[in-house]
Amino acid sequence: MPVHLKGMLVGGIAPAVLFGLAGILQKFYGRSQGGQGPYLSFVGLGVLACGALLTAFGQDRSMNLRGGLLAMAIGASWSLGMALVMVGIVRYATPLSKLAPLYNMNTLIVSVLALVLFAEARDVAVTRLLLGAVLIVLGGVLVARA
Repeated sequence: MPVHLKGMLVGGIAPAVLFGLAGILQKFYGRSQGGQGPYLSFVGLGVLACGALLTAFGQDRSMNLRGGLLAMAIGASWSLGMALVMVGIVRYATPLSKLAPLYNMNTLIVSVLALVLFAEARDVAVTRLLLGAVLIVLGGVLVARA
C-alpha cells in the first residue's frame, strides 16, 4: 500500500471512526444527566491516560515549551467545542444526527486556514477542494433543515 494511502487510513479513516464513536458516547453521556464540567473532567482523564500510554510506549517523547502551550490551546478549543455540543444535546435537545454534520463542517475552517497559513495550495487540487467545500456547505444546509 502506498505511504500516502496509509497516511489517509491512519490519519483520516481511523480517526473518523473514533470521532464518530465519541459522538455516540457523548449522546449516551447527555442522557445520563451529567454536567458539562464533570464531562470535560472525565474526558480529560481519558485523554491523560492515552497521553501517558503513548509517552510510555511511543517512539517520540519530545516536548518543548512552545509545543506544550500549543497542545494546551488545542485542548482548550476542543474541550470548549465539545462542551457546547453537550449544551446543544442536553439543554436544547438537538438531535445528534443534526449536530454532528454541522460541527464537522470544521473541516472547511481547517482547509481554508491550511491553504492560507501553510501555503498548501501548491499541494492540493484547489478547484476540487473548493467544490468539495461547496458540497459540504450544501450538506450542512440540508442537515439543518432536516
